[in-house]
Amino acid sequence: SKNPAAQKLLFERFSRKMMGVCMRYADRSEEAEDMLQNGFIRVFEKIETFRGTGSLEGWIRRIMVNESLTYLRKNKVMKMNIDIDDAKFMVSGNNLPTGGESMNEKDLLKMIQQLPRGFRTVFNMYAIEGYSHKEIGDILEISEGTSKSQYSRAKVHLQNMLRGEVATATGSSSRQETVIGNQ
Repeated sequence: SKNPAAQKLLFERFSRKMMGVCMRYADRSEEAEDMLQNGFIRVFEKIETFRGTGSLEGWIRRIMVNESLTYLRKNKVMKMNIDIDDAKFMVSGNNLPTGGESMNEKDLLKMIQQLPRGFRTVFNMYAIEGYSHKEIGDILEISEGTSKSQYSRAKVHLQNMLRGEVATATGSSSRQETVIGNQ
């Protein structure tokens, strides 16, 4: 019951948005393209199981997240532990700014992509996809505690990036206290 025309339409409708989902888990666009391709293969295999409860987009998105994580596991790139280099950025007791930020979503996504992979994966799953730390632990085969600490370290890392204390890929490390809103 494979319908190439329907598959093409589905791909055209959702591929850009889903590429964005995959990019959050990938280091390079080639990696994200592999994740996307695997995801759509799985979507086409399972489309008969979609029951129409909830949105089709949400259903496809869950598959993309799962396929991205499967890709990371298969390719042994899930280094869940923090690199020594990143340790110097760690300070405790920070929260991400709330309200009054002068940042758009695209800038924030760029910053999330620059997080070390372990941080980024947990941050995406918890803050963006809404998984619990227990679910993340089960999926990534790490402890719930590791998931929680990766998440809080990711928040600290993002906070430091917002403050300009971590050089971002653009090379600008201009300090932006105004963004933080802790005057």
